[in-house]
Amino acid sequence: MSDIDAVLLAGGRARRLQGIDKAMLVVDGRVLLAHALDAVGAARSRVVVGPFRDGFPTDVRWAREHPPFGGPVTALAAGLEALRTSGGTAPLVVVLATDLPAAGAAVEALRESIDAAAVDRDGPHDSANADGWVAVDPDGQRQPLLAVYRATALTAAIARLRGSRRGLDGASMRDLLAGLRLLAVPLPGALTADIDTPQQRDAALGVASAHRPGAV
Repeated sequence: MSDIDAVLLAGGRARRLQGIDKAMLVVDGRVLLAHALDAVGAARSRVVVGPFRDGFPTDVRWAREHPPFGGPVTALAAGLEALRTSGGTAPLVVVLATDLPAAGAAVEALRESIDAAAVDRDGPHDSANADGWVAVDPDGQRQPLLAVYRATALTAAIARLRGSRRGLDGASMRDLLAGLRLLAVPLPGALTADIDTPQQRDAALGVASAHRPGAV
């Protein structure tokens, strides 16, 4: 798709998982990063922000956030800069965490919702003037790392935050996205579920938690 690029975030510390490389967890026979890259396989350009890993397609670009482990906003800024210096960004950018076991189905559902909104001009949402489309889980929580944004709006938001007293280092996605016109895309829990805890990891791997009742 010539109208869309992708930035995949794969550089967190995973403190609640004893620092393991979540992107390299194997789910359904493949590592999570491979699932994420496949989910955006039709994108014009794909950038992974995080340590370089061997064994992935040669067209994938790699970037690192500055400072290291500076959080999702610094990672996203590094990803957008990598796109800019490699020929410019497409009009839309998929932003995707790499700890989503159902990344492929989630991105497909997100894109289908955007396409449907574009066709339904009489619908309740002004898709033409939106700065982005963000997945929302069944609890009503926005998932800003499962989203599609207009590149111009996202780049401008990063520039504003970088120039503020807050800065990018350690900033939250909420800080970054404040003021943007974002449309909610409700998705089922199976598509928004990520892996942040041992219990979520075990569920994704189909392994009963070691803390289940009666476990020794």
